[in-house]
Amino acid sequence: MQENQQQRSGLGLLGYIWNEWISTFAILILLLLTLIVGTGEMIHGQLLRMGERLYGDPATGMQYSFLRAEPQKPSCDRHPNIDAQVQAQMKANKNDEFADFFGAASEQDVRASLLAAQQLCEEKYQFYDKAIAHLDKHPSLRTYRALETGFFGIFKFGVDNRTIFLLIMVFFAAITASLKIHHIGLRSPKSKIDFVVYSIAMVIGNALLTLSTISQYHSLIQSGVAITHEALVVSWLWIGLFGILTLISVFQLFRIPKQAQPGGNIGLALLSVPLYAYMSILTGLAFTFFMDYPMGQGIYLGILVEFSGIFLNLALFIWAGMLLTQTRVMDLFLDILRPWNLAPETLTWLILLAAAIPTAYTGASGIFVIAAGAIIYKEVWNSGARRQYALAVSAMSGSLGVVVRPCLLVVLIAMLDSRHVTSDELFDHGFYVFWLTAFIFLGVSLLLADTKFRVNSPRVALPNMLRACIPVIPYIVITIVVLAFYKYALDTGMNEFTAPVILPLILIAIILFDKTRKEPKSVPVLAEHESLIKEHEKNSPFLREHGAQSSQYRRGFARSMHFATAETVGHIGALIILMALSASVGGLIERTEIVEYLPTHLGSITISLFFIAMLLALIGMCTDPFGAVILVAATIAPVAYENGIHPIHFWMIVLVAFELGYVTPPVALNHLLTRLSVGDEEVSAADKEAKEKYTSFYYRYERWLLPIMVLFPALMIVTFAPYLFKMFGWYS
Repeated sequence: MQENQQQRSGLGLLGYIWNEWISTFAILILLLLTLIVGTGEMIHGQLLRMGERLYGDPATGMQYSFLRAEPQKPSCDRHPNIDAQVQAQMKANKNDEFADFFGAASEQDVRASLLAAQQLCEEKYQFYDKAIAHLDKHPSLRTYRALETGFFGIFKFGVDNRTIFLLIMVFFAAITASLKIHHIGLRSPKSKIDFVVYSIAMVIGNALLTLSTISQYHSLIQSGVAITHEALVVSWLWIGLFGILTLISVFQLFRIPKQAQPGGNIGLALLSVPLYAYMSILTGLAFTFFMDYPMGQGIYLGILVEFSGIFLNLALFIWAGMLLTQTRVMDLFLDILRPWNLAPETLTWLILLAAAIPTAYTGASGIFVIAAGAIIYKEVWNSGARRQYALAVSAMSGSLGVVVRPCLLVVLIAMLDSRHVTSDELFDHGFYVFWLTAFIFLGVSLLLADTKFRVNSPRVALPNMLRACIPVIPYIVITIVVLAFYKYALDTGMNEFTAPVILPLILIAIILFDKTRKEPKSVPVLAEHESLIKEHEKNSPFLREHGAQSSQYRRGFARSMHFATAETVGHIGALIILMALSASVGGLIERTEIVEYLPTHLGSITISLFFIAMLLALIGMCTDPFGAVILVAATIAPVAYENGIHPIHFWMIVLVAFELGYVTPPVALNHLLTRLSVGDEEVSAADKEAKEKYTSFYYRYERWLLPIMVLFPALMIVTFAPYLFKMFGWYS
């Protein structure tokens, strides 16, 4: 692995040290700091509540919040000579040439004003005396206050610098993704021509981003307004990042990896260019040469700054997904299902239902595909399914969960369109969309299945199933303990806002448990499938690597944490940079005012619904989910509302349309992530096997067609059913 990494980066041992140690350690520290800051908010809230319980006194009206700073003795005169002050004020009024203009105050009014001031001063002294007496009565209060305010200072520093944390994280992760050639594209570069075209596109794209961020920095300096230190640091980080990426791309242009195949062709080479490079070239050229707006890309990179909390949570979810791969959770769940010897289609349906939960808790379907796509592919194929079918299932394994609480994508929608929808409303309606899509998948799968139904006798299956449930109990206990700690010690339940912090801690606890206990025996493989599994492992390097005794289960705790974090680094760099450039594409679309040409009234609600659904699916085909949501909220949502589409209905269409787009060419992001999870060789082997074994068009291209056959009908139903129900009076 070390030799592979050195060759891939082109920097030899230095590249290996950066990729495997420097960036991994830096990202681990930043992720842990993000966890500490997130948990620190909850801890500080508890410290305040505890302070109130310990030192608050309802009888005297003294609250702990009044005493978080040392009381300051009032500077006013507690016992003034009112008569002397009245005379002095009246004398001053006589000597004031403007007094008559504003209306001279009478002696009675002056006296009343001075008495009110004396009363206010007396109240200040009374509060001060009461506070000092309270402090003297509770000597430990000052110590507790020092602890609480000190913790608040640390926590506040983290909150105030979240943006810097995110950009430093992106800085390390994007450099690592570039060195590993890990950015997301339609295919990985393989030949020498692939690598040359890849590097040239990366040089141009990164150079344009560098020039844009420099232009944006000069614009900021010359704006004439006060510039915060944070704004300067943000600009320096962007300039430094893209400048370094440009230098790396230039270096890679002249250092083609040794394993590159000779020859190649330009057509395939263009497919090897990362999506973010295409986006950068498109937006950079358009902003600079056609719009005379060279700082455009730099300006729209500010989306990451504006939503830094969301993107930090996304990084935590990616980390949680990679931590999940280092546990036995997925395998143990599948152990419960294996004794039933279910037909591949039925087994797959149950897997997809179960996968909706971790999908929702890892933020988006793509992250779950990266985390669990390989395991699902292995299990579905070993159950007797077609290889293409297994790839199709892996690609859409997270599609059902994007409408389930507490998916981060829905939280972002609620933030962007808070005037029209709430996350609770979206999750409530998403529940029905989830089951609709699930049953459509089951129906389509059974319709095209070789074996319609297969299940073992309960007499055979139940004992093995119950036996398989026993190893799961410790994991359930660990999860309950962590959740109980947050619920009762920190008064915080697990929801869409706290899940990014709590979930990684649960998985770290599970990994620690996994690595400190004796390895349990696997559930026995059914005799009728043992030969099939052995044959698959013989013909597949992927399955030999991901078999029952795969290497991730033999790693120790430290090595598992290192491996999960190292994988996280590349995914953070690839996904967040892609999202940043998606925001830039959205900005380009806004500035070109293409949306202005969309008719605000399409003449018919049915035409409006179909047109908007297809447009949203097209956007999903070409970009990532988070960038797409930001674009849609700013451009298409207002058009939909103008055409009479209810906001909740619109966003349900958006979520299903996006999932259709993510499994539909030309980009098909979830298929790209499946390939990233399973490997290029396995996908190529599946395509080759399908062409050799099947003559049917469907079975040859099943991994592309099956998800579309499930999600397109789901989109049509979600798009038109609420309107038809309302038209026929089935609901109001």
